[in-house]
Amino acid sequence: MTLLERLGTLFPQASRKSLKQWLETGRVSVNGTVARDGRAVLGPADTIALRRHGQVPFPPGLRLVHEDDDILVTDKPPGLLTIATDRERRRTAYRILGEYLAAQAAHGGRGRRPFIVHRLDRETSGLLVFAKSPDAKRRLQSQFEARAVERVYVAVVEGRVTAEQGTLQSRLAEDRSLRVRAARAGKEAITHYRVLARRGGTTALELKLGTGRRHQIRVQLAELGHPIVGDRLHTRGRGPFGRLALHATRLSFLHPATGARVSFESAPPPGWV
Repeated sequence: MTLLERLGTLFPQASRKSLKQWLETGRVSVNGTVARDGRAVLGPADTIALRRHGQVPFPPGLRLVHEDDDILVTDKPPGLLTIATDRERRRTAYRILGEYLAAQAAHGGRGRRPFIVHRLDRETSGLLVFAKSPDAKRRLQSQFEARAVERVYVAVVEGRVTAEQGTLQSRLAEDRSLRVRAARAGKEAITHYRVLARRGGTTALELKLGTGRRHQIRVQLAELGHPIVGDRLHTRGRGPFGRLALHATRLSFLHPATGARVSFESAPPPGWV
């Protein structure tokens, strides 16, 4: 019996056209290996499995938080770029998710390419949302531009922050080397903070963005006299965590398709708070 004949026996409700499509899109496996040739002859001990639409393993290194037809929310690890730069073009969150969505399409799912909505620094971990269509991207980015997206971070900073809460307000600009600094002619940057815990010579802070400037949190905390632990731009060394102690812990916005408020959370690494 051929593979196509065996499929017809196992799934009598499916048309011959559907069976061939399953084979072409890689949904059928024989003894654990994807099989696309319906003419292949099978033995009585051969095992056939049919993969569901879109059943593609999520790529290692990223954590899937949420996915639907319009958006994909992932938890990015430290050390991974959001999108390519002149120096790094291969391993980025954007490229990894692009390959994942392409694999979905190859398996008969509604795979689409990702669209960048916002970014996290390479050293920062936490929540990132990607759009799966140009329209979803436009709707999401308009919320970011209108400061309607709730973006909350957790950071561990050097020293003991005395005030229980406060607001950091300054103007930031990039110099020719793309380093962000406080400058009178810069763009307004606002960050609200509150103390979560004090431990030894460090303080854990919750930080809520009022604006979304590049390196905003890092520069403002350094200007305050409490740079983030492990921030090699403003401190010496990598600190006790071996990384920048900054994590995007909460992301909330209006869903681009339904208009309903959706919220996602990612706990900071153990020992931070």
